[in-house]
Amino acid sequence: MLAEQAGRPVPVETLVRCVWGGAPPSGAARLLNTHITRIRRMLEQACTAAGDAVIEVPRRAGGYVLHVEPDRVDLHRFRRLAARAEARDGPPGDRIALLCQALALWRGEALTGLPGSWAEQARHAWNQQRLAALLGWAAAELEAGNPSVVIDALVPEAAQHRLVEPLVATLMRALAVAGRGAEALDHYAKLRGRLVEELGTDPGARVRAVHQAILRGEFDVPEVRPRPDVAAQRVVPAQLPADVPAFVGRADELARLDAVSRATGTAVVSAVCGPAGVGKTALAMHWAHRVRDRFPDGQLYVNLRGYDPDRPMTAAGALALLLDALGVAAQNVPVDLDARAARYRTELAGRRMLVVLDNAATVEQVRPLLPGTASCTTVVTSRDRLAGLVALHGAQRIELDLLPIAEARALLRRLIGHRAHAAPEATTALAERCARLPLALRVAAELAVGRPRMPLGELANELADLQRRLALLNADGDPRAAVASVFSWSVRSLPPEVARAFRLLGLHPGPDFDRYAAAAVTGTGLADAEAALDGLARAYLVQPTAPGRFGMHDLLRAYANQLAATHESDDDRWAAQLRLFDLYVAAAGAAMDVLYSDERRQRPHVEHPTTPMPVLGDKGSARRWLDAERPTLVAVAARSAMSGRPAPAVRLSSILHRYLESGHYTDALDLHTHAHRAARLAGDVAGQGWALFGLGTTHLRLDRYGPAVKHLRLALVRFRLAGDRTGLARTLNNLGNVESLRGNYEAAAAHHQHALALSRQLSDLSGEARALDGLGNVEQRRANNDVAAGYLQQALALYRRAGNRFGEANASTNLGLAEQRLGRHRAAAEHLEHGLALFEQFGHRSGEAAALDNLGILHSGLSQPERAAGFFTRALALYREMGDQEGQTWALNGLGEAALSAGRPGDADAQHTAALAIATDIDARAQQARAHTGLGHVHRTLGDPDRAGHHYRLALAIYVDLRSLEADTVREHLAALASTPRQPGVNRDG
Repeated sequence: MLAEQAGRPVPVETLVRCVWGGAPPSGAARLLNTHITRIRRMLEQACTAAGDAVIEVPRRAGGYVLHVEPDRVDLHRFRRLAARAEARDGPPGDRIALLCQALALWRGEALTGLPGSWAEQARHAWNQQRLAALLGWAAAELEAGNPSVVIDALVPEAAQHRLVEPLVATLMRALAVAGRGAEALDHYAKLRGRLVEELGTDPGARVRAVHQAILRGEFDVPEVRPRPDVAAQRVVPAQLPADVPAFVGRADELARLDAVSRATGTAVVSAVCGPAGVGKTALAMHWAHRVRDRFPDGQLYVNLRGYDPDRPMTAAGALALLLDALGVAAQNVPVDLDARAARYRTELAGRRMLVVLDNAATVEQVRPLLPGTASCTTVVTSRDRLAGLVALHGAQRIELDLLPIAEARALLRRLIGHRAHAAPEATTALAERCARLPLALRVAAELAVGRPRMPLGELANELADLQRRLALLNADGDPRAAVASVFSWSVRSLPPEVARAFRLLGLHPGPDFDRYAAAAVTGTGLADAEAALDGLARAYLVQPTAPGRFGMHDLLRAYANQLAATHESDDDRWAAQLRLFDLYVAAAGAAMDVLYSDERRQRPHVEHPTTPMPVLGDKGSARRWLDAERPTLVAVAARSAMSGRPAPAVRLSSILHRYLESGHYTDALDLHTHAHRAARLAGDVAGQGWALFGLGTTHLRLDRYGPAVKHLRLALVRFRLAGDRTGLARTLNNLGNVESLRGNYEAAAAHHQHALALSRQLSDLSGEARALDGLGNVEQRRANNDVAAGYLQQALALYRRAGNRFGEANASTNLGLAEQRLGRHRAAAEHLEHGLALFEQFGHRSGEAAALDNLGILHSGLSQPERAAGFFTRALALYREMGDQEGQTWALNGLGEAALSAGRPGDADAQHTAALAIATDIDARAQQARAHTGLGHVHRTLGDPDRAGHHYRLALAIYVDLRSLEADTVREHLAALASTPRQPGVNRDG
């Protein structure tokens, strides 16, 4: 109730009525106060653990109020997004993006389990709002030409809300547009029957109108349906950072950007160039926010960090970020730079998008990031003049100079206020002392605001004295010297401990940091670190990047490094970095221990750091910490590899591989590569093995079997040299998995048998279970289901003995499929449902999807096609969410088989065709064969034996190549087709 009324006092009487209804207990107000106290304690603990400002619940006006920004409450965020979508005109892309964000905030039923009339009424009202947003989204998707996405979403909703007529009307419209008019009419008949039976009424005018339109054939059916995976992954990014406050001037430059962006016939590129601190990023951001509505397909932003001391972003790394923002799953991002750039241009083709590439160092860094379509506009900021971009790509250069004195004074007046208006001469002097550089002007204004009793003239004179001293060190006349002067002036006014924190924070390798990192780098407690960050933020020397997190402008970072080199000894600087390394390694280990406690003994032992560490007591906080710090963890590995202290990089590789392989593939490749380089320089053979193991496993997850085998074989060599039999067994198992996926079953079985023998020598129950699990999968692919079930039963028992619940989930799921193939359906269902429950506890989406897919196969075998389709649909949604293309082929083929079994050959044809398209793209041979088999069944059912035979023969060729016993099934179908009577005029050779 307090969250719903966020920021507004709720009277005690109202709260008592909501909590206890009409019969509150005696002393209800006292009990309520006790509850409020508990809520305060819980909020304080949660906010502290997350590094957020504490949410307070003070007593106000005879009640209580929850002091929280409404946008931190999911209900208010949902309502705001839905309202923005409703207010949007023009193309549907923006509405789709906003409503997808809004609907993604829902997790099942609102206020689950809460009794009472208030909760019941709130649930009903909020669910009506959700349905309205869902229907708004569906209308936008239909406008964009994506009926299949709407159907997938509305079928389960219509089953749950059986009498909601607008929902059924929208579903009928989507089915009709998708060419499934018969199903649409079936939905109408069922709705009408329910209304007559339960309410004694007929459908309303809206549903009847759609019904009549379908009967008259008024809906246009597209000749080619969009591939299901494409529509689901189309996103509208909105990545622009916040607009710059108190932006002043630059009217000519803004007008030039407007003029350039309206050019037609070619890809538009603007290069905003100028010295450091002149306001290039501010200009680009201010203009981008002014024109963002011109780009309904989204706005992309990436900071290329071209002038950071040791962290310039590569073009390949930037492309990975951009493709991720465009909804391309990590495993679908090419490794090769040229291929990655081509995929990026393909994603942008025909879309109206704004791309802002900030802080570029060179033309080479930018060139692969340029769209190839005239519908996109690109703005690049750089200290370089980017001559190659102008000469070869037609970029329009906009050079920024110092602010004119009038605009510099205007900026100071807006930032400082009445003191600047009252002292125009001092304001002019201060502007000149700052060399009219916007960055210096903003820092100086912040200092002036922080010293309200000192006249501006005195501040200007003080800066003049300081500049004369610094001029001895800066004789080149570079206007950036003014920035150094202002920074020096700002730092000089800080307390000594805050100034030291500024110097040492320049050593932090990541893009941003929190209070724990500040405590580590300074070697202090949390309270001192927080005080230092507050002081630096007030002095404009760090900027908030997210709640509880701060970053530094690259000029400030460079200046802090310069100060550290002159004020801190080599030993002190190195000790600060070691404390940082220790913090990140220890916190990463703690987070992994929470998320994957069963594998704790397989990770390297990590000592607790000497400085405070975040509390990561549950899976949610552990995963949030890893997600927030992932860029920094990669940067720490890189710094460790370059600094001659390889241990942190090698340890992070061993600690994080399970987390990184869950979908963070680009970061995994970077981090394991840094770790491999560090271990090689240090002569750490076992460390090289684990880094190569991580690289091989990542390539395996990306379905890149060649690079996976290469790295895993190199890992085998290192583990043998190091005598690391645990690493050897893990690598052999993954090699077995690769060979099994490639159809090399003899080689796969040999690898798993070798791993099994090693694990038994080591008394490693989990390792033994992994090998048996792998052998079971090999035998399933060979269709030796009795043998497979035996291996998998042994694996399951060993996982349980070892207390390895994650492994137990894997083995249960695989065993369920083997039991189903053996006709033991009840046992199969028990194993699959158990595996699904475990994966749901872990939040492991890949495992959930596999279990759901196997449950779909089970119910297909039980001649329960509708129930099977429900499982396949849920699996498909998860596979799409993860970007797992091979998984999508499994679920789509399953949906095709279920549709044919239910008597819908048209739907079966669409699903198998979609599966075949994806399987062909990724060279998933077994699923290609399955799709061809399904299409053969479809055309046989439709009375077209020639097309059926064509697909059966293609399936047979693949199955024979894979040495799969499923080829026998296809031979049976070919024999049946050969025995059918020849139709006149039809040639069926072979």
